[in-house]
Formats: sequence, C-alpha cells, structure tokens
Amino acid sequence: MELPTPVFDYFTAFQRNLGFLTRQEQEKLRHARVAIAGLGGTGGAQVHALCRMGIGAFNLADPDVFELVNFNRQIGATMNSIGRAKTAVMAELVQSINPEADVRLFATGVSPENIAQFLDGVDVVVDSLDFYCFKERFLLYRSARERGIWVITSPPLGFGFTLLVFDPKGMSFEDYFAFEEGMSEFELSVSLIAGIAPRPWLMQYQTQGGLDPAGHRLPSVGAAPFMIAGVIATEVMNLLTRRQPSIAVPELIQFDALLRRFRRARYRWGMRGPIQRLKIALLRRKLPH
Repeated sequence: MELPTPVFDYFTAFQRNLGFLTRQEQEKLRHARVAIAGLGGTGGAQVHALCRMGIGAFNLADPDVFELVNFNRQIGATMNSIGRAKTAVMAELVQSINPEADVRLFATGVSPENIAQFLDGVDVVVDSLDFYCFKERFLLYRSARERGIWVITSPPLGFGFTLLVFDPKGMSFEDYFAFEEGMSEFELSVSLIAGIAPRPWLMQYQTQGGLDPAGHRLPSVGAAPFMIAGVIATEVMNLLTRRQPSIAVPELIQFDALLRRFRRARYRWGMRGPIQRLKIALLRRKLPH
C-alpha cells in the first residue's frame, strides 16, 4: 500500500511553540534570516535547533566536508555523509524539516569576495567558526558591525560553554579580546582563550590527550554542542522578538555542566583589564607553541 505524500503546513509543524511564543513572535521567526558561519559541532547543532524553532531562512557557510573524525560531536556526520559538503548536508536537514525554508549556501566559507552576499538580508549572525579561523572571524565581525547586525558566539569549553553576544553599537570584537595589529597566531590564540574562558574551569578535568595546537586540533565532546544549540536558539529568538534585554559584551554567561558551575560576569575593559592582562601573561607561559 502506497503511503500518501505528506503535506507541509508551517503552523501545524511549529504549533507546539505557541504558548511559549505568540503567533506574532512565531511569524517573526518565520520571516527571519540567520547567517551561520561554520557547520561543525556547534554550528550544525545550532542550524538544527534554529530550524526546529521555525526560523525561515538561513545563510550557511563552511568550506569543509564531513569526515569520520567528526562523529563524536557533529550532527550532520554519518556514514552516509562522509566526503559530502557540510553545507549541502545541513541544507538537506533544514529542508527535510521545513520544506519552505530559504537556504543559501556558501560552500567556500566566508571570504572578502562573498561577505556582502553572506550578510545580505540577515537579522542575526552566529559565529561557529573553527577556533583558528582568525582572518575569517575578523572579517565576519567587522562586516556585521558595519551593517548593524548582532553577532552571537558560544564556544564549547569541555562540558560547558561561554555565551558572548556582540551588539553592533556596543563593545567590538577586537576591543573585547584586546586584539592588536601584528599579533602572531599564538598571541591571537592566547587572547581568544582568555576571552572565551575567563574562568578556565575545564582545566580541572582536561588532560593533555587530544591537544595539538601545532596541528590545529583541540579536544571536544558531543555534549557541549547540544547545550550550546539550545542557548543560541533562545538568544536568537530573544533578539528577534525582544523578549528580554540581551546580555551583551562586556557581559557574558559561563556554564559548566560537569562541575555544576554558572556565572554571569562583566569585564568593563574586556581583556585589557589588569587582571585579564595578568591571566594572558600566565597563559602565554603555560600554553604549548
């Protein structure tokens, strides 16, 4: 017996959101466009969570293909997707959930040549770029700020994360992390670590296994991206509906599920404060390079 072809209806698909969202708020999500740079562990999970929230349009950027080494954390990594472009796989996932979704793909990643297109019509940007993508990250934040677009990032930190929200009228990405012209990759890495992990809780349980800065390899666990996805989806919803005032940099939220620790903190001078400068100096001595 042949099964009938299912018919998609947006408000039937996402009606269970109503009660926590109003119909008007759901309409805002339906007509919003979110740009996600990086479709690995956190980025892939964020695409999935945002799609389930009913976001109606996506710009997705990632130059990589799925590999077996991605299986511990990346939602799009399966035996059927090995060797396939991450953008194509995630687009299929989105449109299998919401066939009406408008998905624009940037299979070469973000670059000076396509950044204007990547940010065209975008309401919110999510930075899920790999840790070492410094050029792409500078380009993304500067270009979004010029266009008045909010940027959210939530790097995984072992079994936890930090939530950083950048208001285009507030403290800039460069100012928060105390980045300066001429910094080496190692110096950029140290400042980035200091800014995303102001309390280095993960060092209480992190071992040396899997840590290879020279090879641009960092350890990760699958629990973190899915925690982060829920937080990012909530913050994107909040920016679009203005439910609550956003906690924007220099304020941040840090959480570790394994250690049961949570904190909300404000760093008035970003990583240029005296205590943060001392931490950066100590990190320079401690980190391998």
